[in-house]
Amino acid sequence: MASNEEILAGLAEIVNEETGLPTDAVQLDKSFTDDLDIDSLSMMTIVTLAEEKFEVRIPDEEVQNLTTVGDAVNYIAQAQA
Repeated sequence: MASNEEILAGLAEIVNEETGLPTDAVQLDKSFTDDLDIDSLSMMTIVTLAEEKFEVRIPDEEVQNLTTVGDAVNYIAQAQA
């Protein structure tokens, strides 16, 4: 089970690989759409890569609730528990 800091770092790497955004731009309070300008297609790719990296399942209906990076970190942490 990864710590919240490890999940954040892993998500930042995934976002960097998918969008080219610097990893330090990916902060807990940042919105995927409003702050990081990630579109729905890129978001689905990020979710798929996060599922593989953290060995969790994020149902499609839950993805819409992951508006901030912090939401995603918390969801993954709970899914791993």
